[in-house]
Amino acid sequence: MKKVLVLGGTRFFGKRLVANLMDSGAEVTILTRGNSKDDFGGNVNRLVADRKDPESLKQAVGSCEYDVVYDNICYTPEEAGDAAQLFAGRVGQYILTSTLSVYDFADHPLKEEDFDPYLYQVITNNNGEYNYKEGKRQAEAVLFSRHDLNVTAVRFPIVLGTDDYTKRLLFHVEHALKGEAIGLPAPDALISFIHAEEAAEFLKWAGEVKFDGPVNACSNGSVSVREIMDMIKQETGKTAPLHPSAGIDHMSPFGIPGDWTMDNSRAADAGFSFWNLKEWMPQLIAEYSKDMNL
Repeated sequence: MKKVLVLGGTRFFGKRLVANLMDSGAEVTILTRGNSKDDFGGNVNRLVADRKDPESLKQAVGSCEYDVVYDNICYTPEEAGDAAQLFAGRVGQYILTSTLSVYDFADHPLKEEDFDPYLYQVITNNNGEYNYKEGKRQAEAVLFSRHDLNVTAVRFPIVLGTDDYTKRLLFHVEHALKGEAIGLPAPDALISFIHAEEAAEFLKWAGEVKFDGPVNACSNGSVSVREIMDMIKQETGKTAPLHPSAGIDHMSPFGIPGDWTMDNSRAADAGFSFWNLKEWMPQLIAEYSKDMNL
């Protein structure tokens, strides 16, 4: 039986990953701070630790060994370094949940080589604080600098689902229903997305095929916010005007200066079947509308 540890795993695509792993027959352990309840009952083992405290993490894990470790909550080089030191020689594959944010904006679908963590200089700061982009870049660079740890960095774009706690797509649905203007600098800029269920499926698959290095994971296709608003209008009959700027509470969380898309061909060529974005997004909008009793 495969032994798997999931750092995080009580919400959004993390809890879906845990459910998928359990369904596959894996022995699953989740490590959290213990602040959030889960619905896994006696089907998982639980470890309680503060991920930011290396001694707490070390004590919680103890001498356990795992076939796969999924790290959904690593945001700094310090956290990456502590985990690498702890798990080196004790885990078959270490999978870091990374992000499209490691890339700069470009006029083409971004490929893995557009950000090379093997050549990226690790630079830490005294207060251990980093913006999201730099924290993930540094975390990748630290992990890939180790020769005693097999690492996969799964780079996700924006992840959406009915229980998305950031409510980014819901923002647009709600503004359409109220007819409130949305601030957006580039309404026709194309964006990559992935569904939370699809993300969970991909993480499970990545642990089976054991990629070495970074790998992009996004749905097939891309859409602009203008197209998203058209989908919302198709479902609800309502839309919202798009303006170059608006008050801070009305600026789109998808507001970007230009195209921000990913090339998923590496994973697709290895056998993963990605979902079609323009099929699942209207369905997700319909689910939001149903929950709002439209």
